[in-house]
Amino acid sequence: MATVFTWEGKTRQGAVQKGELSANSKEEVLALLRKQNIFPINVSAKARQINISFGAPKVTDKDIVILTRQLATMIDAGLPLVQCLDILGAQTENVTLAKTVVQVRTDVESGSTFAEALKKHPKVFDNLYVNMVAAGEAGGILDTILQRLAAYMEKFARIKKQIKSAMVYPSVILFVAVAVVSLLLVIVVPMLAAMFAESGQALPLPTRIVVTVSNFLKGWGGLFSLVGIIGFIVGVKQWRKTEKGLEVTDAIALKLPVAGDLIRKVAVAKFTRTLGTLMTSGVPILEGLLIVARTAGNKIVENAILTTRQSVSEGKTLAEPLTKSKVFPPMVTQMIAVGEATGALDNMLTKIADFYDEEVDGAVATLTSLLEPMLMIFLGTTVGFVIVAMYMPIFQMGSIAGK
Repeated sequence: MATVFTWEGKTRQGAVQKGELSANSKEEVLALLRKQNIFPINVSAKARQINISFGAPKVTDKDIVILTRQLATMIDAGLPLVQCLDILGAQTENVTLAKTVVQVRTDVESGSTFAEALKKHPKVFDNLYVNMVAAGEAGGILDTILQRLAAYMEKFARIKKQIKSAMVYPSVILFVAVAVVSLLLVIVVPMLAAMFAESGQALPLPTRIVVTVSNFLKGWGGLFSLVGIIGFIVGVKQWRKTEKGLEVTDAIALKLPVAGDLIRKVAVAKFTRTLGTLMTSGVPILEGLLIVARTAGNKIVENAILTTRQSVSEGKTLAEPLTKSKVFPPMVTQMIAVGEATGALDNMLTKIADFYDEEVDGAVATLTSLLEPMLMIFLGTTVGFVIVAMYMPIFQMGSIAGK
């Protein structure tokens, strides 16, 4: 396991410098300093800090974007890759990512390519990242590729954040609606029901429905309902781990009103953006289609891309099988056909991705604008029905007393 060392040394000009390096031994630090033309004065292991945490911190998209931007800047400035990784390993705040960078640096020092070293950590660096780095190393444009990667990841991180933010308000409304209705049925309704029972009068149908539901939830029915809902959610999650379950649920998701349109637009934006970025970076189209399929996020879209890849390997165009799949809108396939005909497919894919980024923004706004009034109507109707149903016997008792 790598250890952090603090060092002090002099440059050839006599200037004193200090810093920290992650290495497996003191001798390794001395060797690294000599490579940088620094004459060591003092090298010592840094005292370990005791950090109490529950499990290793997760590496987020933001962590990877920052790392990629910093790495691209340092490589563009002319720093050797090993030195860049050493600096990043020492300064990265995320402990999990810092350890990964140190391991990558060690592998690169041992003779592995940067892409090969990254491939050993699939939970941190996915296939897209590894393949683009490999293309950048082969073409001698690693800094450019890293900048493209960072820009790509930032765009999709923005889309994910936008969708999550849009769902916060509807989720709060739904939670409040369920909480209010549950309180009415479990606490308020039983009190009124006891009063009605003492009066001995016949209850109206709406009141009987509400009282029956209340009695059901107060007894074992409430527990059974909760267990049933949890069981259904767990069952669907387990089913989605199977090939058939994933296909069925993803197909249903694409057919949902409003939400299905949003899912399709996100899939199109991701497909075109990813494939365009890979092709611009020099990744062969067949390999690019395989990477795009694995990162599609929807089984139906993935199958369509894999079928397209098979057709392309047989000599067909990209647009033809995409059109037959009926997953991608006609405008997308027609623009791809034009891009293939003019030899500017990568640029055309980027233009489609830019267009669908805006379409996703509009779809998110539409989904939010529809969900909010629907949930408010549901809340108002449900609470209103319960209140009216419980007041009806009171009105009857009042009318009887008046007569």
